[in-house]
Amino acid sequence: MELMVQEHADSAVLMLSDGTRFDGHSFGSKGEITGEVVFNTAMTGYQEILTDPSYSGQMVTLTYPLVGNYGVNDMDGQSEKIHPSSLIIRELSGISSNYRSNNDLGIYLAASGVVGIEGIDTRELVLRIRDVGAMNGIISTEDFDSCSLLQKVSAAPSMQGLDLVSDVTCEKLQRYETNRKPVAEASPSFKIAAFDFGIKRNILELLTAQGFEVTVVPATTSVEAIHAIRPDGVFCSNGPGDPAAVGYAIETIRSLIGRYPMFGICLGHQILALALGAETYKLKFGHRGGNHPVRDEETRRIEITSQNHGFCVNPETLPEECEITHINMNDMTLEGFRHQKHGLFAIQYHPEASPGPNDSHYLFPRFRNLIHEWKERASS
Repeated sequence: MELMVQEHADSAVLMLSDGTRFDGHSFGSKGEITGEVVFNTAMTGYQEILTDPSYSGQMVTLTYPLVGNYGVNDMDGQSEKIHPSSLIIRELSGISSNYRSNNDLGIYLAASGVVGIEGIDTRELVLRIRDVGAMNGIISTEDFDSCSLLQKVSAAPSMQGLDLVSDVTCEKLQRYETNRKPVAEASPSFKIAAFDFGIKRNILELLTAQGFEVTVVPATTSVEAIHAIRPDGVFCSNGPGDPAAVGYAIETIRSLIGRYPMFGICLGHQILALALGAETYKLKFGHRGGNHPVRDEETRRIEITSQNHGFCVNPETLPEECEITHINMNDMTLEGFRHQKHGLFAIQYHPEASPGPNDSHYLFPRFRNLIHEWKERASS
């Protein structure tokens, strides 16, 4: 087994928009970058976090203190590139050791031009975010003047009102292909159109595992183009930014509701709610990590879930026909709803990320069953 050693390098500084300063060391690429500073409480999975398009425009702080010890590989990426603007950690492991590892975390970031900072007190940083709320920050390996840094970070755009979906969505319709075999009971085959608001690879894998023929479509796809695919169902994916800013997708989804069975995850959950006339709001510091308890309101079962969102649906603004299906047990925020008449349901957390590890996988066959029931009603 090969051990790869990463040498630690130059000075770097993190300045928050409230003037809080952290001095540390750079790893990965060098330069200067701004973004919304958020934190993730997962103990593992840094490669999945880095390649999740939902983190576009954000500076991700990992609360686990030692990062990079198992390197990176060609199998765990959730997209083709790194999406956070930077990575903030307590300590970069000097050794990358795992039988699947073929690269070092620092080299991986450097190859993508992503700036990392280590050697800061991430506990203090996370407590600051929890007390004050998520805020913009700047990391620099070039400018160490506090006044200059504060001016730069003050000019950075707020996450609220920001459409980042257009930065991460695919450019054209494409059929998703996989080498995995579908589960035995996945017959007959159904076609679905999956809106790419920043879709993760493992979501696509679990959809195809149900026997779905998945056509991934850009976020700007028209209603007419969806009809032309002749799907049996429509899926709305996760993604970054403020859901209320993605007006073009909200209008399209609104026109499709009631025409096809629908399933939404994360940003897709929020867009479906907005299309139904509900409202969203920004959480103080968001939900990000692999250990969030969510209660299924029907079974009263607690699922251990993976989460990554900074906005939430206000349940009081949902239409009366909607039924709340899942609740976050940490702060009692909305985690899922369904609309029986329109044949749709949505989940705020990430059932594909498997922290449970399989607590929430039932949602994918539930979508398949919904399509089957919808088609039976249509033919009767």
